[in-house]
Amino acid sequence: MDFIDIAHIEGLLPFIAVGFGAQLIDGALGMAFGVISNTLLVSVLGVAPARASAGVHLVEMFTTAASGISHALHRNVDWKLFGNLVIPGVIGGIAGAYLVVNLDAAVTRPFVMAYLSIIGITLFARSFGIPSQRKQPRFIAPLGLVGGFLDAAGGGGWGPVVTSNLLIQGTEPRRTIGTVNAAEFFLTVTVSITFIIGLGFEAFTVATMGLLIGGVAAAPLGALLAKRVRTMMLLRLVGIVLIATSVFSLYRALA
Repeated sequence: MDFIDIAHIEGLLPFIAVGFGAQLIDGALGMAFGVISNTLLVSVLGVAPARASAGVHLVEMFTTAASGISHALHRNVDWKLFGNLVIPGVIGGIAGAYLVVNLDAAVTRPFVMAYLSIIGITLFARSFGIPSQRKQPRFIAPLGLVGGFLDAAGGGGWGPVVTSNLLIQGTEPRRTIGTVNAAEFFLTVTVSITFIIGLGFEAFTVATMGLLIGGVAAAPLGALLAKRVRTMMLLRLVGIVLIATSVFSLYRALA
C-alpha cells in the first residue's frame, strides 16, 4: 500500500465509509471498530497483521477521544469503573503490542474468537429475558488486563471482551458502553506509542487516513444512539455484532 497521496482522494472513499460504519457501531455498542477495520485490512487487502493493528490503533487514538468526550457529555460514563479499567488495560495493551511485533499471535486468535462467539450468543439470549437487577461488577482489573492484551495482539478486542463481560456481570448497558469507549482512548494511545517504537511510522497509509476521517465523523452519533436505544435492544445488538464479527474472524482464521 502506498503512503498518503492527496492526488488520489478517490482511494480514501472506501476506507472513509468503513471507518464511518465501524465507528457508528462501536460508539453505539461499545465494540467492533478494531475488529471490523482490522478484518478488512488483513483479510481483504492483505496488510500484515502488525501493520494493520498499528494503523487501526493510530486511528483509534482520535476516534476514541471523540467518542469518549461524546459519551461523557451524554453522561454515559461510570467514572469509578473507568478508573478501575484504565491502568490494567494499558498494561495489557503494552504486552499485546510487544507480542504482535515480535511473535505470531495467529495460533491463539481462533480460540479467542470462539470464546467471543459464545459470549455473544449468551448476551443475545439474555436480551429476551426479563431485565435483571443491576449489579456492581466483581472482576474489573483482570478483565481490563486481558482486554488490553487481546486488543493489541489481535488488532481489536477491547470492546468485545470488556463490554460483553461487564454486561454478563450485570452492569447497565448504556453506562458500560460509554465507560469502555472512554477508557479505550488511553489504551490506544499507549498501544500506538508501543507500535511506533517497534515499527516506526509505516502505519500511516491511505487506509489509515480514510478510517480516521470516517471514524471521527461518526463518533458523536454513536454516543447519541447509545443514549437513545432501549437497554434490552442494546444488549441484543451487542450480541448480534459480537456473534457476526467473531464467527467471520474465526472462519478467516481457520480457512
